[in-house]
Amino acid sequence: MGGKIRLNGERPKPAKEVRAGDRLEIRIGQFTWQIEVRLISDRRGPAPIAATLYRESEESRAARAVLSERLRAEATVNPFKGRPTKRDRRQLDGLRREGPDGDD
Repeated sequence: MGGKIRLNGERPKPAKEVRAGDRLEIRIGQFTWQIEVRLISDRRGPAPIAATLYRESEESRAARAVLSERLRAEATVNPFKGRPTKRDRRQLDGLRREGPDGDD
């Protein structure tokens, strides 16, 4: 599925060159990074140097932290170790039948 990158608010073609001052919005899964390109390097280099070539907005960092916490809180914990036994499956079925408010 395309559309994971936006360059200055628009969906760019693959060969579009990025220039200093451009704003990128990068979406990976549910997470979004908002990046401002500060400088362009002439050659590929190590990650610590590459990290100096762009700046992520504080709003982007805060939004990702909130989303990460929300996803962590929503993560379901499996109370069973390995494959559930017949008894475990019956308990799960009972929980599913009760519904979210506890009524049958």
